[in-house]
Amino acid sequence: MPTASVTQSTPVGTGLPLTVSRTGGFAGFDDQVQIGTDGVATVSKRGKETIRCKLDPSLLTTITTAAQQVDWASLAATKPATKHPDDMIVAVSANGKTARIEDPAVKPLTASVTKLLTEAAIPPGPLCKQL
Repeated sequence: MPTASVTQSTPVGTGLPLTVSRTGGFAGFDDQVQIGTDGVATVSKRGKETIRCKLDPSLLTTITTAAQQVDWASLAATKPATKHPDDMIVAVSANGKTARIEDPAVKPLTASVTKLLTEAAIPPGPLCKQL
């Protein structure tokens, strides 16, 4: 008798789709960048109209490679909590898991997330062409 196989829509460890959020802080950030498997980023920011932009292949490759180095299975599925007043939380979410960017488990993503927040912005930078 054949054994049943489980098919997952997103293999564990792919890292995409990936969501980066920046909330809180003295300025009251509420930014979110969602990267789809097609390399299109959907960018939302408090008080601004949501935009979509196509990530430059070099930036997309850097982010994808870094995301694949993260052990997503070891992370929690809960949203990170503030640690103090005016705490700015930069968090990454993928494969149903979320972590603050300073979590050692997501260290491979630190540099690429910083670049992503600069490029996939409103208005977008040169490495994210608005659609």
